[in-house]
Amino acid sequence: MDTTVVESWKDFMELSSRFEGWAFRGQQDARWHLQSSLSRYLHAYVSDKDQWRSREARAIRIFRRKAHNHVPWPKLLHDDLRCLGLMQHHGAPTRLLDFTKSPFVAAFFALERATSDSAIFALNTPALYDDRARPRHAPWLTRDTIDPRVKGNMEKYFLGNDNEVVWFGEPEEMDGRLIAQSGTFVVPGVIDRPLHRILDGYESDEPLLRKIVLPVALRADAMKWLYRMNVTNASLFPDLDGLARSIAVEIEMVWPTQTLG
Repeated sequence: MDTTVVESWKDFMELSSRFEGWAFRGQQDARWHLQSSLSRYLHAYVSDKDQWRSREARAIRIFRRKAHNHVPWPKLLHDDLRCLGLMQHHGAPTRLLDFTKSPFVAAFFALERATSDSAIFALNTPALYDDRARPRHAPWLTRDTIDPRVKGNMEKYFLGNDNEVVWFGEPEEMDGRLIAQSGTFVVPGVIDRPLHRILDGYESDEPLLRKIVLPVALRADAMKWLYRMNVTNASLFPDLDGLARSIAVEIEMVWPTQTLG
């Protein structure tokens, strides 16, 4: 995986413009691999990998049995990708990885609480969308073939944890947060290895993943630029929780002409 360390926010803006149509994910620690919350949780608390498949299936089953009490349209729980997306956005560990089509949204998530060098991963979604990149071991597993929005495909190609594939996209119906964040989901076919290891098994004539390291020294300048661009928790999470979370950055954004009264 190619890695670039940028020296300034200006350098990042220039570099990000080269990734037309790609998807991005920001992580506050540059040392972290691209792993889903479910992968991290299972690695930490369930040592027997033979149980991972049944543990994930049980988590989804329990959520579906109980979430109907809290959602206005319980039928959406029978849509596999929408159900996992709902779980993800409300804090449950899932195999989904949140990406965004905006490098600046990714930068915000990378830098907001960073206290050391952070990173943005850029995924070559155009190559995956056009099937210019396919799994070397199973080139017949095209994007359309494994599409988890098709009934039965999540179980067939993903939940079994035996297909080293990657799919990206959104549910047919997107919720408010996904829209506000220009979000998309990346769905790995196995959860016992990070995303870059899965992509290493793809046949492609072009890079599929790039890593951009953001030194902590550029955080202050970057956060001011993002604030001016209205990339804040209040805009990315359009609800009271988002507004409350945005106040932390408001504490930082005191301009020279302002008073603290």
